[in-house]
Amino acid sequence: MQVCDVLIIGAGAAGLMCAIEAGKRGRKVILVDHSETIGRKILISGGGRCNFTNINASPKSFVSKNPHFCKSALARYTPQDFISLVQKHKIKFHEKKLGQLFCDNSAKEIVNMLIGECNKANVQFSLGVKARRIIKNDHFIIETSKDTIECESLVIATGGLSIPQIGATGYGYDVARQFSLSVIAPRPALDGFTFSKSDLSLFKNLTGVSMDTIVSCNSISFRENILFTHAGLSGPASLQASLYWEKGKTLHINLVPDLDIRSFLTAKRKEKAKTLIKNVLSEILPKRFAEEFCQLHSFKGNLSEVSEKELNTLCQSLMDWQIVPENTVGFKKAEVTKGGVDTNALSSQSMEVKTVPGLYFIGEVIDVTGWLGGYNFQWAWASGYAAGQNV
Repeated sequence: MQVCDVLIIGAGAAGLMCAIEAGKRGRKVILVDHSETIGRKILISGGGRCNFTNINASPKSFVSKNPHFCKSALARYTPQDFISLVQKHKIKFHEKKLGQLFCDNSAKEIVNMLIGECNKANVQFSLGVKARRIIKNDHFIIETSKDTIECESLVIATGGLSIPQIGATGYGYDVARQFSLSVIAPRPALDGFTFSKSDLSLFKNLTGVSMDTIVSCNSISFRENILFTHAGLSGPASLQASLYWEKGKTLHINLVPDLDIRSFLTAKRKEKAKTLIKNVLSEILPKRFAEEFCQLHSFKGNLSEVSEKELNTLCQSLMDWQIVPENTVGFKKAEVTKGGVDTNALSSQSMEVKTVPGLYFIGEVIDVTGWLGGYNFQWAWASGYAAGQNV
């Protein structure tokens, strides 16, 4: 049997940060992962360049049944704290847009930085090893596929169910249930939408069309692109909206966010009276979309032939185009998992389970989910840091 102070299950972003901080405090740390590769989700993130944080990260950018839970950890480990670590390791990075920070070169630099910090803190890695049964007495005893480990503090950093093809499992939720903790039903988030069969037949010619829009769902709005796919709707604005969407809910899409559309069409009616409506709309929308949009809403003929009532309907349809998706694509494509271990069971200061001293949950396995664009990595760093100060 191996003996350590802290056993962390999951060598992803949160687990690595927790290991670094615990090791720096002189704790003997073992970091176990069922994969042979450290930080697999980090490596594939941001198209391989790792969108490692967002300078705008704040509690309002996160969704949880308990929206106040994330405040303490986010305040104590900020985006600037992680940026300082990146700068210390001389990793070059840039802001892409909307506060999103990416490596100039490769996500491997972030993983290598974290491994280097773990090595400095004398963290012991145990890779390709599956954690199995957990027994709790005065300490924790964890049976793994390799050996048995006894520890004072046990940290679950196993992530959620998203992207199972790189090893995601529900192990963390199973551990929570073993210790009688509630789990908010996990579901895919930051995920594309699928259309119903009837909508698919209507939009089948739009695959590949991308548009700058404002997408709203449950009174939350995001200004970014949407992208029509062979199955439905994707693109950053769609992915963001999926975090707030529930089955049966309507997406509201402003197709002309920078335009006073009524003034535009009124002016065009005077100067291009005999121009087809679809051709006028092609000046401000992708041509294929303008044609399909007019066909869908039966906007036919020349702009001059449109009555005031029809013009109002046209304007309203452009400013508030409504779609009811069939579903989201699912965990295979979802960036993250919404839901997870109920935060009411945890200390917001330390991530420790209130009823089980020495047991901690961090990162995506918890019911805290951030927007697209580096926010979920910031939660991983912040929650890992909070636990690392206390284990």
